[in-house]
Amino acid sequence: MSRWAAGVEYIGTGYNGWQAQKGARAIQGEIETSLSKVANHALRVTCAGRTDAGVHAYQQVIHFDTDSVRTPYAWLLGTNTTLPPDVSLRWVQPVADHFDARFSASARHYRYVIHTHSARSALLLNRVAWWPQQLDAEAMHEAAQSLVGTHDFSAFRGSQCQANTPTRTVRHIRIKRQAEFIIIDICANAFLHHMVRNIAGTLSHVGLGKQPVGWVAEVLEGRDRKKAAVNAPPGGLYFVGPEYPVEFALPEPPRPWFPG
Repeated sequence: MSRWAAGVEYIGTGYNGWQAQKGARAIQGEIETSLSKVANHALRVTCAGRTDAGVHAYQQVIHFDTDSVRTPYAWLLGTNTTLPPDVSLRWVQPVADHFDARFSASARHYRYVIHTHSARSALLLNRVAWWPQQLDAEAMHEAAQSLVGTHDFSAFRGSQCQANTPTRTVRHIRIKRQAEFIIIDICANAFLHHMVRNIAGTLSHVGLGKQPVGWVAEVLEGRDRKKAAVNAPPGGLYFVGPEYPVEFALPEPPRPWFPG
């Protein structure tokens, strides 16, 4: 048996999230079906981080084990030939047997994009969150710095979260305006269910002037999900990708091309 890793790019709009489940269309199921055709036997894949329904990915990373002998190009071309057009393998390479797409990751990067315009955009449907009001990106960035570091993120944890602990370490969170867009970039060792979307929704209240900058720190310390704002829409969220130790020699997470 040999172990392989692959980078996966997808638009999550038409899927019920990453995880394969009976009676629902999932990205994992599409990838396993296509890889299994190339391998000529059933394959299971493990991912770096499961994404929810409607969430997109620049570089999800997976690994799988097989005794089939194929070249990286054969895995790439053969799998992409049968994948739907909104899911694509971007690279495939052999990895050490001890590599694990989930547990070997040292950090994960997400981007949340908000379009601030008085009218919704048809072209950006399900690619961004839409706020008809203007947001103060500088105030949002200042408020977000209270989230950097190791904290109990219970206030930003989804009700269906299955993590053993709510403690996570946020390396950085950066918020900027670019033309009509507010861009939230966040990196942490790992994330709770709905954590990024809950943070984005909460920060938007600061951006709208509904709450002061210091309110986000109060929400964090309160550890009460009911005190935070509503969950932001899934269409604005992109899993940029995980980081791994250099020993595995995997491609780094890409620079997000959107917004430009």
